[in-house]
Amino acid sequence: MTDLITPLVFKPIFQERIWGGRKLEELFGKNIPAGKRIGESWEIADRPEAQSMVRDGPLADRSLHDLWVNFREGIFGKVSSTPRFPLLIKLLDAREKLSLQVHPTEGVAESLGAEAKTEFWYVAAAEMDAEIYVGLRNTMSRERFEQALRSRTIADYVHTVPVKAGDAMFLPSGRFHAVGAGNVLVEIQQNSDTTYRVFDWNRVDDTGQPRSLHIAEALQCIDFNDVAPKPVRLDGEILAANRLFEVQKWNLESPREIVPPGQFAIVLCLSGALRCGGAEFSPGQFFLLPASVSDRTIHAKKEGTSVLRITVPGCNPALTNHDP
Repeated sequence: MTDLITPLVFKPIFQERIWGGRKLEELFGKNIPAGKRIGESWEIADRPEAQSMVRDGPLADRSLHDLWVNFREGIFGKVSSTPRFPLLIKLLDAREKLSLQVHPTEGVAESLGAEAKTEFWYVAAAEMDAEIYVGLRNTMSRERFEQALRSRTIADYVHTVPVKAGDAMFLPSGRFHAVGAGNVLVEIQQNSDTTYRVFDWNRVDDTGQPRSLHIAEALQCIDFNDVAPKPVRLDGEILAANRLFEVQKWNLESPREIVPPGQFAIVLCLSGALRCGGAEFSPGQFFLLPASVSDRTIHAKKEGTSVLRITVPGCNPALTNHDP
């Protein structure tokens, strides 16, 4: 592999969604397609249907999967061996609220031929009165839940949480949830794209057809005892730490080493501006710092610079389970 001296930057993959908008262009300068409702920008993706491609440098136009398979140790260090890069990282623009949905747990996913998904949301921007829907207001039986579905009153039973920029929520698999309108989120999740929609607010698409629901599968996944979960409280700099990923928020007041040599990390500039390895980054821009790059220091270029630093347990032997 060619020796790397700068971080890796990937081309975003824009996904049109019925609930999407144009905020990724407005807030972060993303070059999204004209006239499209872009709900998701897949920033770090190693999926069969979508591959992050290196933007420039000696590895330009190579896919994340290619790097994971062929340059594992040089870029990612001594990580656990999995068929694909273990995370999927996105920016979400919810101009309208998303469907009420659930992702399967490991055991249920296997029985359904699906993929488990645990995820984490960081609120990058939010309109006044923005909210998210997470868990249930009260414990419910499966039978009572099904009755509410039949009567189309299920939205009355979901727990609602007001949010503002800087808030965060951990979403273990099995948690009933939806993103509310007016939110721009950073979503960090297992490398999975399994979602079971339960209720879509009676919306129809451009052809007048409702989106498909997955009620039978969802009922096998929902944790009916998951009542009124609370947003994440910052523990020092740690927002989330578990067997899948660790997320830290740094207010960058002085230069800092991102991770020790031999480990990789993904960094998102949240505010201000920063420099790493001769490259500069502004809000909404991600980079992957390879394990072998020698210049591992991040510098603020403006006052008020903040970042999210994302790592995986295989690159951080000291990490312990620390689910919020």
